[in-house]
Amino acid sequence: MFPPRSTIHASTSPHARRARRLITATAVLAAGALALSGCAGGSSGATTLDKDAKVKLTFWTGQADAAQQILTGLVDDFEKLHPNVTIDVSSGAPSTEDLLQKLSASFAGGNYPDVSYAFGSWASRLEASGRTLDITDQVAEPDVKWDEFSEAARKTVQPTGEKTIGFPAVVDNISLLYNTTVFDAAGVDYPTADWTWDDFREASKQLTDPATNTYGYAYSVSGSEETTWQFWPHLWQNGGSIISDDAKTAEFASDAGVDALTFLRDMAVDDKSVYLDQTDTKFGDLFASDRIGMITSGPWQLSTLQTKGTKYGVTVLPGTDGDHQTVSGPDVWALFDHKDKNREYWAYEFTKWLTDSEQDLKWNVAYGNLPLRSSEIDTPEFQAQVEQLPGLDVMAENGVNAKQARPTVPGYVGLSEAIGKAISSVLQGQGDPKQALEDAAKTADDALAED
Repeated sequence: MFPPRSTIHASTSPHARRARRLITATAVLAAGALALSGCAGGSSGATTLDKDAKVKLTFWTGQADAAQQILTGLVDDFEKLHPNVTIDVSSGAPSTEDLLQKLSASFAGGNYPDVSYAFGSWASRLEASGRTLDITDQVAEPDVKWDEFSEAARKTVQPTGEKTIGFPAVVDNISLLYNTTVFDAAGVDYPTADWTWDDFREASKQLTDPATNTYGYAYSVSGSEETTWQFWPHLWQNGGSIISDDAKTAEFASDAGVDALTFLRDMAVDDKSVYLDQTDTKFGDLFASDRIGMITSGPWQLSTLQTKGTKYGVTVLPGTDGDHQTVSGPDVWALFDHKDKNREYWAYEFTKWLTDSEQDLKWNVAYGNLPLRSSEIDTPEFQAQVEQLPGLDVMAENGVNAKQARPTVPGYVGLSEAIGKAISSVLQGQGDPKQALEDAAKTADDALAED
Protein backbone atom coordinates (compact mmCIF):
# COMPACT_ATOMS: atom_id res chain seq x y z
CA MET A 1 0.00 0.00 0.00
CA PHE A 2 4.70 2.40 -1.03
CA PRO A 3 8.01 2.84 0.51
CA PRO A 4 8.21 -0.59 2.00
CA ARG A 5 4.88 -1.53 3.47
CA SER A 6 5.18 -2.28 7.11
CA THR A 7 4.01 -5.85 7.14
CA ILE A 8 6.39 -8.36 8.64
CA HIS A 9 7.18 -10.55 5.65
CA ALA A 10 10.25 -9.93 3.50
CA SER A 11 9.77 -8.13 0.21
CA THR A 12 11.06 -8.15 -3.34
CA SER A 13 10.17 -5.41 -5.82
CA PRO A 14 7.47 -2.91 -4.78
CA HIS A 15 5.07 -4.15 -7.43
CA ALA A 16 5.61 -7.83 -6.71
CA ARG A 17 5.27 -7.22 -2.98
CA ARG A 18 1.99 -5.36 -3.43
CA ALA A 19 0.49 -7.97 -5.74
CA ARG A 20 1.55 -10.78 -3.41
CA ARG A 21 0.13 -8.96 -0.38
CA LEU A 22 -3.20 -8.51 -2.11
CA ILE A 23 -3.70 -12.13 -3.12
CA THR A 24 -1.95 -13.70 -0.12
CA ALA A 25 -4.25 -11.85 2.26
CA THR A 26 -7.34 -13.30 0.63
CA ALA A 27 -5.84 -16.76 0.26
CA VAL A 28 -4.99 -16.83 3.96
CA LEU A 29 -8.56 -15.81 4.69
CA ALA A 30 -9.95 -18.75 2.72
CA ALA A 31 -7.71 -21.15 4.61
CA GLY A 32 -8.77 -19.75 7.97
CA ALA A 33 -12.47 -19.33 7.27
CA LEU A 34 -13.81 -22.40 9.04
CA ALA A 35 -11.59 -21.92 12.04
CA LEU A 36 -12.96 -18.44 12.65
CA SER A 37 -16.60 -19.41 12.33
CA GLY A 38 -18.77 -19.98 15.35
CA CYS A 39 -16.24 -18.97 17.97
CA ALA A 40 -18.39 -16.61 20.03
CA GLY A 41 -18.42 -16.92 23.77
CA GLY A 42 -15.83 -16.50 26.51
CA SER A 43 -15.67 -15.28 30.09
CA SER A 44 -16.84 -11.85 31.21
CA GLY A 45 -14.94 -9.10 32.97
CA ALA A 46 -16.13 -5.77 34.33
CA THR A 47 -19.84 -5.27 33.73
CA THR A 48 -19.79 -1.58 34.77
CA LEU A 49 -17.39 0.97 33.34
CA ASP A 50 -14.79 2.40 35.71
CA LYS A 51 -12.49 4.68 33.70
CA ASP A 52 -9.99 4.87 36.56
CA ALA A 53 -9.64 1.12 37.08
CA LYS A 54 -6.33 -0.47 36.13
CA VAL A 55 -6.61 -2.10 32.70
CA LYS A 56 -4.25 -4.25 30.64
CA LEU A 57 -4.76 -4.41 26.89
CA THR A 58 -3.11 -6.62 24.27
CA PHE A 59 -2.16 -4.99 20.97
CA TRP A 60 -0.97 -6.99 17.93
CA THR A 61 0.57 -4.62 15.43
CA GLY A 62 1.34 -6.94 12.49
CA GLN A 63 4.52 -4.87 11.99
CA ALA A 64 8.29 -5.24 12.29
CA ASP A 65 11.47 -3.21 12.45
CA ALA A 66 11.01 0.57 12.11
CA ALA A 67 7.23 0.38 11.92
CA GLN A 68 7.08 -1.70 15.09
CA GLN A 69 9.36 0.77 16.85
CA ILE A 70 7.11 3.68 15.89
CA LEU A 71 4.01 1.95 17.23
CA THR A 72 5.77 0.86 20.42
CA GLY A 73 6.75 4.48 21.00
CA LEU A 74 3.16 5.60 20.50
CA VAL A 75 1.98 2.98 23.00
CA ASP A 76 4.44 4.45 25.51
CA ASP A 77 3.00 7.90 24.88
CA PHE A 78 -0.55 6.66 25.46
CA GLU A 79 0.41 4.92 28.70
CA LYS A 80 1.96 8.16 29.97
CA LEU A 81 -1.28 9.99 29.24
CA HIS A 82 -3.29 7.25 30.98
CA PRO A 83 -1.24 5.70 33.82
CA ASN A 84 -3.99 3.23 34.68
CA VAL A 85 -3.68 1.61 31.23
CA THR A 86 -0.98 -0.92 30.39
CA ILE A 87 -0.67 -2.16 26.80
CA ASP A 88 1.16 -5.36 25.95
CA VAL A 89 2.37 -4.59 22.42
CA SER A 90 3.88 -7.12 20.01
CA SER A 91 3.81 -8.01 16.32
CA GLY A 92 1.40 -10.83 17.21
CA ALA A 93 2.77 -13.42 14.79
CA PRO A 94 5.90 -14.25 12.75
CA SER A 95 4.32 -12.66 9.66
CA THR A 96 1.26 -10.55 8.98
CA GLU A 97 -0.28 -13.39 7.00
CA ASP A 98 0.03 -15.60 10.11
CA LEU A 99 -2.12 -13.21 12.15
CA LEU A 100 -5.39 -14.73 10.93
CA GLN A 101 -4.35 -18.21 12.04
CA LYS A 102 -3.10 -16.76 15.30
CA LEU A 103 -6.43 -15.00 15.84
CA SER A 104 -8.29 -18.23 15.14
CA ALA A 105 -6.24 -20.12 17.71
CA SER A 106 -6.56 -17.32 20.24
CA PHE A 107 -10.35 -17.26 19.83
CA ALA A 108 -10.46 -20.95 20.70
CA GLY A 109 -8.16 -20.44 23.66
CA GLY A 110 -9.77 -17.23 24.89
CA ASN A 111 -6.49 -15.28 24.77
CA TYR A 112 -7.15 -13.07 21.77
CA PRO A 113 -6.00 -9.43 21.68
CA ASP A 114 -8.00 -6.29 22.30
CA VAL A 115 -6.71 -4.64 19.12
CA SER A 116 -5.07 -6.27 16.12
CA TYR A 117 -3.86 -5.28 12.69
CA ALA A 118 -5.74 -7.17 9.98
CA PHE A 119 -5.76 -7.20 6.22
CA GLY A 120 -8.94 -5.57 4.96
CA SER A 121 -9.82 -8.75 3.08
CA TRP A 122 -10.36 -10.47 6.43
CA ALA A 123 -13.01 -8.02 7.65
CA SER A 124 -16.15 -9.99 6.82
CA ARG A 125 -14.84 -13.16 8.45
CA LEU A 126 -13.70 -11.29 11.54
CA GLU A 127 -17.14 -9.76 11.93
CA ALA A 128 -18.76 -13.18 11.44
CA SER A 129 -16.57 -14.63 14.19
CA GLY A 130 -18.73 -12.92 16.81
CA ARG A 131 -15.61 -11.63 18.58
CA THR A 132 -15.40 -8.08 17.29
CA LEU A 133 -16.71 -4.97 18.99
CA ASP A 134 -19.27 -2.80 17.23
CA ILE A 135 -18.21 0.84 17.50
CA THR A 136 -20.77 2.28 15.10
CA ASP A 137 -22.28 4.61 17.68
CA GLN A 138 -18.90 5.89 18.86
CA VAL A 139 -17.51 6.73 15.42
CA ALA A 140 -20.63 8.75 14.69
CA GLU A 141 -19.55 11.25 17.34
CA PRO A 142 -18.40 14.58 15.79
CA ASP A 143 -14.97 14.53 17.45
CA VAL A 144 -14.04 11.32 15.62
CA LYS A 145 -14.32 13.10 12.24
CA TRP A 146 -15.18 9.81 10.58
CA ASP A 147 -15.63 11.42 7.18
CA GLU A 148 -11.91 12.28 7.08
CA PHE A 149 -11.26 8.63 6.23
CA SER A 150 -11.84 7.64 2.60
CA GLU A 151 -15.15 6.02 1.76
CA ALA A 152 -13.37 2.79 0.81
CA ALA A 153 -11.58 2.72 4.16
CA ARG A 154 -14.83 3.29 6.06
CA LYS A 155 -16.60 0.56 4.11
CA THR A 156 -13.78 -1.90 4.76
CA VAL A 157 -14.28 -1.67 8.54
CA GLN A 158 -18.04 -1.94 7.97
CA PRO A 159 -17.98 -5.10 5.82
CA THR A 160 -21.69 -5.95 6.07
CA GLY A 161 -22.85 -2.40 6.66
CA GLU A 162 -24.34 -3.50 9.99
CA LYS A 163 -21.35 -3.10 12.32
CA THR A 164 -18.12 -1.12 12.53
CA ILE A 165 -15.42 -3.54 13.68
CA GLY A 166 -12.52 -1.10 14.01
CA PHE A 167 -10.62 1.79 12.45
CA PRO A 168 -8.68 2.07 9.18
CA ALA A 169 -4.99 1.33 9.77
CA VAL A 170 -3.24 1.82 6.41
CA VAL A 171 -4.65 3.16 3.13
CA ASP A 172 -3.57 3.32 -0.50
CA ASN A 173 -4.98 3.70 -4.00
CA ILE A 174 -3.85 3.61 -7.61
CA SER A 175 -3.30 6.70 -9.72
CA LEU A 176 -2.04 7.36 -13.23
CA LEU A 177 1.75 7.67 -13.41
CA TYR A 178 3.23 9.04 -16.62
CA ASN A 179 6.83 9.08 -17.80
CA THR A 180 7.58 12.62 -18.99
CA THR A 181 10.64 11.49 -20.94
CA VAL A 182 8.50 9.17 -23.06
CA PHE A 183 5.82 11.82 -23.50
CA ASP A 184 8.33 14.48 -24.53
CA ALA A 185 10.01 12.17 -27.03
CA ALA A 186 6.64 11.47 -28.68
CA GLY A 187 5.50 15.09 -28.53
CA VAL A 188 2.36 14.15 -26.57
CA ASP A 189 0.73 16.46 -24.02
CA TYR A 190 0.87 15.24 -20.42
CA PRO A 191 -2.27 13.72 -18.87
CA THR A 192 -4.59 15.97 -16.89
CA ALA A 193 -7.15 15.37 -14.16
CA ASP A 194 -9.87 15.84 -16.79
CA TRP A 195 -8.72 13.02 -19.04
CA THR A 196 -11.23 10.45 -20.27
CA TRP A 197 -10.31 6.88 -21.15
CA ASP A 198 -10.59 7.87 -24.82
CA ASP A 199 -7.90 10.51 -24.19
CA PHE A 200 -5.85 7.84 -22.47
CA ARG A 201 -6.20 5.40 -25.38
CA GLU A 202 -5.26 7.98 -27.97
CA ALA A 203 -2.17 9.01 -26.02
CA SER A 204 -1.18 5.38 -25.55
CA LYS A 205 -1.27 4.84 -29.30
CA GLN A 206 0.86 7.91 -29.92
CA LEU A 207 3.42 6.87 -27.31
CA THR A 208 3.84 3.36 -28.71
CA ASP A 209 6.87 2.86 -30.97
CA PRO A 210 7.60 -0.70 -32.16
CA ALA A 211 11.01 0.38 -33.44
CA THR A 212 12.19 1.11 -29.88
CA ASN A 213 9.93 -1.38 -28.09
CA THR A 214 8.22 1.48 -26.32
CA TYR A 215 4.62 1.01 -25.15
CA GLY A 216 2.01 3.52 -24.16
CA TYR A 217 0.60 1.49 -21.25
CA ALA A 218 1.17 -1.75 -19.35
CA TYR A 219 -1.17 -4.29 -17.82
CA SER A 220 -0.64 -7.46 -15.82
CA VAL A 221 -1.73 -10.69 -17.49
CA SER A 222 -0.46 -12.98 -14.74
CA GLY A 223 -4.03 -13.71 -13.65
CA SER A 224 -3.19 -12.63 -10.10
CA GLU A 225 -4.97 -10.06 -7.96
CA GLU A 226 -2.76 -7.47 -9.66
CA THR A 227 -4.62 -8.30 -12.89
CA THR A 228 -7.98 -8.17 -11.17
CA TRP A 229 -7.81 -5.08 -9.02
CA GLN A 230 -6.57 -2.94 -11.91
CA PHE A 231 -9.84 -3.82 -13.65
CA TRP A 232 -12.22 -2.71 -10.90
CA PRO A 233 -12.00 1.06 -11.55
CA HIS A 234 -13.03 0.45 -15.16
CA LEU A 235 -16.00 -1.61 -13.98
CA TRP A 236 -17.06 0.87 -11.29
CA GLN A 237 -16.73 3.92 -13.50
CA ASN A 238 -19.05 2.22 -15.99
CA GLY A 239 -21.63 1.74 -13.24
CA GLY A 240 -20.94 -1.94 -12.63
CA SER A 241 -20.58 -4.01 -9.46
CA ILE A 242 -18.30 -6.89 -8.48
CA ILE A 243 -20.86 -8.92 -6.55
CA SER A 244 -24.50 -8.68 -5.52
CA ASP A 245 -25.54 -6.98 -2.29
CA ASP A 246 -26.01 -10.36 -0.61
CA ALA A 247 -22.50 -11.43 -1.76
CA LYS A 248 -23.85 -14.59 -3.37
CA THR A 249 -23.60 -13.75 -7.06
CA ALA A 250 -20.87 -12.30 -9.27
CA GLU A 251 -22.07 -9.26 -11.21
CA PHE A 252 -18.96 -8.26 -13.15
CA ALA A 253 -20.22 -9.89 -16.39
CA SER A 254 -22.68 -7.03 -16.86
CA ASP A 255 -22.66 -4.65 -19.81
CA ALA A 256 -20.42 -2.40 -17.69
CA GLY A 257 -17.88 -5.20 -17.31
CA VAL A 258 -18.02 -6.23 -20.95
CA ASP A 259 -17.52 -2.64 -22.09
CA ALA A 260 -14.55 -2.27 -19.73
CA LEU A 261 -12.84 -5.46 -20.87
CA THR A 262 -13.57 -4.70 -24.52
CA PHE A 263 -11.88 -1.33 -24.12
CA LEU A 264 -8.74 -2.90 -22.65
CA ARG A 265 -8.80 -5.67 -25.26
CA ASP A 266 -8.98 -3.15 -28.09
CA MET A 267 -5.97 -1.31 -26.70
CA ALA A 268 -3.95 -4.50 -26.27
CA VAL A 269 -4.95 -6.44 -29.40
CA ASP A 270 -6.00 -3.84 -31.98
CA ASP A 271 -3.81 -0.87 -31.01
CA LYS A 272 -0.94 -3.02 -29.71
CA SER A 273 -0.17 -0.17 -27.33
CA VAL A 274 -0.12 -2.22 -24.11
CA TYR A 275 2.85 -4.09 -22.69
CA LEU A 276 1.40 -7.34 -21.31
CA ASP A 277 3.32 -8.38 -18.22
CA GLN A 278 3.19 -12.08 -17.42
CA THR A 279 5.01 -11.63 -14.14
CA ASP A 280 3.66 -8.48 -12.38
CA THR A 281 7.31 -7.50 -11.85
CA LYS A 282 8.60 -6.15 -15.16
CA PHE A 283 6.38 -3.24 -16.12
CA GLY A 284 7.40 -1.09 -13.16
CA ASP A 285 11.05 -1.40 -14.10
CA LEU A 286 10.31 -0.78 -17.79
CA PHE A 287 8.38 2.35 -16.88
CA ALA A 288 11.28 3.53 -14.73
CA SER A 289 13.63 2.86 -17.68
CA ASP A 290 11.63 5.03 -20.12
CA ARG A 291 10.16 2.11 -22.07
CA ILE A 292 6.54 2.54 -21.02
CA GLY A 293 4.65 5.83 -21.08
CA MET A 294 1.94 5.21 -18.48
CA ILE A 295 1.15 2.81 -15.66
CA THR A 296 -1.59 2.72 -13.06
CA SER A 297 0.06 2.17 -9.72
CA GLY A 298 0.34 3.48 -6.19
CA PRO A 299 2.59 5.07 -3.56
CA TRP A 300 4.78 1.97 -3.31
CA GLN A 301 6.13 2.79 -6.80
CA LEU A 302 7.48 6.25 -6.06
CA SER A 303 10.61 5.41 -4.08
CA THR A 304 11.88 3.23 -6.94
CA LEU A 305 11.28 6.01 -9.46
CA GLN A 306 13.18 8.46 -7.26
CA THR A 307 16.07 6.03 -6.82
CA LYS A 308 16.34 5.45 -10.57
CA GLY A 309 16.01 9.12 -11.42
CA THR A 310 12.93 8.63 -13.58
CA LYS A 311 11.17 11.80 -14.68
CA TYR A 312 7.49 11.31 -14.00
CA GLY A 313 4.19 12.91 -13.11
CA VAL A 314 1.11 11.71 -11.25
CA THR A 315 -2.58 12.43 -11.75
CA VAL A 316 -5.90 10.74 -11.05
CA LEU A 317 -7.14 7.88 -13.21
CA PRO A 318 -8.87 8.81 -16.46
CA GLY A 319 -12.61 9.08 -15.99
CA THR A 320 -15.96 8.10 -17.42
CA ASP A 321 -18.51 10.92 -17.52
CA GLY A 322 -16.50 12.77 -14.87
CA ASP A 323 -16.21 9.70 -12.60
CA HIS A 324 -12.55 9.08 -11.70
CA GLN A 325 -13.05 6.24 -9.21
CA THR A 326 -9.99 4.31 -8.16
CA VAL A 327 -9.42 1.12 -6.18
CA SER A 328 -7.97 0.97 -2.69
CA GLY A 329 -6.74 -1.80 -0.41
CA PRO A 330 -7.20 -0.49 3.16
CA ASP A 331 -6.10 -2.53 6.14
CA VAL A 332 -7.66 -2.20 9.58
CA TRP A 333 -7.22 -2.06 13.33
CA ALA A 334 -9.80 -4.62 14.46
CA LEU A 335 -11.22 -4.30 17.97
CA PHE A 336 -12.27 -7.39 19.92
CA ASP A 337 -14.86 -7.93 22.61
CA HIS A 338 -13.79 -9.47 25.94
CA LYS A 339 -17.13 -8.83 27.66
CA ASP A 340 -15.30 -6.33 29.84
CA LYS A 341 -16.55 -2.74 29.87
CA ASN A 342 -13.20 -1.31 30.95
CA ARG A 343 -11.18 -3.13 28.27
CA GLU A 344 -13.79 -2.24 25.66
CA TYR A 345 -13.65 1.44 26.61
CA TRP A 346 -9.86 1.69 26.58
CA ALA A 347 -9.40 -0.42 23.44
CA TYR A 348 -11.64 2.04 21.65
CA GLU A 349 -10.01 5.10 23.21
CA PHE A 350 -6.53 3.86 22.32
CA THR A 351 -7.40 3.08 18.69
CA LYS A 352 -9.26 6.35 18.25
CA TRP A 353 -6.23 8.17 19.65
CA LEU A 354 -3.84 6.16 17.45
CA THR A 355 -5.74 7.10 14.29
CA ASP A 356 -6.15 10.78 15.17
CA SER A 357 -4.20 13.01 12.82
CA GLU A 358 -1.59 13.98 15.43
CA GLN A 359 -0.57 10.35 15.98
CA ASP A 360 -0.99 9.29 12.36
CA LEU A 361 1.54 11.91 11.32
CA LYS A 362 4.00 10.09 13.59
CA TRP A 363 2.98 6.69 12.26
CA ASN A 364 1.82 6.38 8.65
CA VAL A 365 3.19 9.70 7.41
CA ALA A 366 6.55 9.34 9.16
CA TYR A 367 6.87 5.81 7.82
CA GLY A 368 6.14 6.88 4.24
CA ASN A 369 2.58 5.63 3.86
CA LEU A 370 -0.33 7.76 2.74
CA PRO A 371 -2.01 9.65 5.58
CA LEU A 372 -5.15 8.05 6.96
CA ARG A 373 -7.06 11.32 7.11
CA SER A 374 -7.72 14.00 4.52
CA SER A 375 -6.92 16.66 7.14
CA GLU A 376 -3.27 15.56 7.15
CA ILE A 377 -2.57 16.33 3.48
CA ASP A 378 -1.69 20.01 4.03
CA THR A 379 0.40 19.46 7.15
CA PRO A 380 4.12 20.31 7.13
CA GLU A 381 4.92 16.71 8.04
CA PHE A 382 3.22 15.26 4.99
CA GLN A 383 4.44 18.01 2.68
CA ALA A 384 7.98 17.12 3.75
CA GLN A 385 7.33 13.57 2.51
CA VAL A 386 6.00 15.00 -0.76
CA GLU A 387 9.31 16.82 -1.21
CA GLN A 388 11.02 13.43 -1.09
CA LEU A 389 8.38 11.62 -3.17
CA PRO A 390 6.72 14.01 -5.66
CA GLY A 391 3.21 12.90 -6.55
CA LEU A 392 2.48 11.49 -3.11
CA ASP A 393 0.17 14.45 -2.48
CA VAL A 394 -1.82 13.67 -5.63
CA MET A 395 -2.21 10.08 -4.46
CA ALA A 396 -3.36 11.23 -1.03
CA GLU A 397 -5.91 13.58 -2.55
CA ASN A 398 -7.01 10.74 -4.83
CA GLY A 399 -8.46 9.11 -1.71
CA VAL A 400 -11.71 10.97 -2.43
CA ASN A 401 -12.06 8.76 -5.51
CA ALA A 402 -11.70 5.58 -3.44
CA LYS A 403 -15.44 5.15 -2.99
CA GLN A 404 -15.93 1.40 -3.04
CA ALA A 405 -14.33 -1.46 -1.16
CA ARG A 406 -13.34 -4.73 -2.70
CA PRO A 407 -15.41 -7.62 -1.29
CA THR A 408 -13.94 -9.09 1.89
CA VAL A 409 -15.75 -12.43 1.77
CA PRO A 410 -13.62 -15.60 1.49
CA GLY A 411 -15.18 -16.39 -1.90
CA TYR A 412 -13.42 -13.36 -3.32
CA VAL A 413 -10.29 -15.50 -3.69
CA GLY A 414 -11.96 -17.76 -6.25
CA LEU A 415 -13.72 -14.81 -7.86
CA SER A 416 -10.44 -12.95 -8.31
CA GLU A 417 -8.75 -15.98 -9.82
CA ALA A 418 -11.64 -16.55 -12.23
CA ILE A 419 -11.85 -13.01 -13.58
CA GLY A 420 -8.06 -12.61 -13.52
CA LYS A 421 -7.71 -15.56 -15.89
CA ALA A 422 -10.48 -14.21 -18.11
CA ILE A 423 -8.90 -10.76 -18.37
CA SER A 424 -5.47 -12.24 -19.09
CA SER A 425 -6.77 -14.46 -21.87
CA VAL A 426 -8.78 -11.73 -23.57
CA LEU A 427 -5.97 -9.18 -23.49
CA GLN A 428 -3.75 -11.75 -25.18
CA GLY A 429 -6.26 -12.16 -28.00
CA GLN A 430 -7.80 -15.38 -26.74
CA GLY A 431 -11.54 -15.27 -26.34
CA ASP A 432 -14.46 -12.87 -26.51
CA PRO A 433 -14.85 -10.39 -23.62
CA LYS A 434 -18.53 -11.17 -23.03
CA GLN A 435 -18.16 -14.94 -23.10
CA ALA A 436 -14.99 -14.86 -21.02
CA LEU A 437 -16.63 -12.79 -18.30
CA GLU A 438 -19.77 -14.93 -18.29
CA ASP A 439 -17.70 -18.09 -17.89
CA ALA A 440 -15.65 -16.45 -15.13
CA ALA A 441 -18.85 -15.36 -13.35
CA LYS A 442 -20.07 -18.96 -13.22
CA THR A 443 -16.82 -20.04 -11.60
CA ALA A 444 -16.99 -17.07 -9.23
CA ASP A 445 -20.55 -18.00 -8.24
CA ASP A 446 -19.33 -21.44 -7.21
CA ALA A 447 -16.62 -19.86 -5.08
CA LEU A 448 -19.10 -17.49 -3.43
CA ALA A 449 -21.48 -20.38 -2.75
CA GLU A 450 -18.81 -22.03 -0.62
CA ASP A 451 -18.75 -19.14 1.87
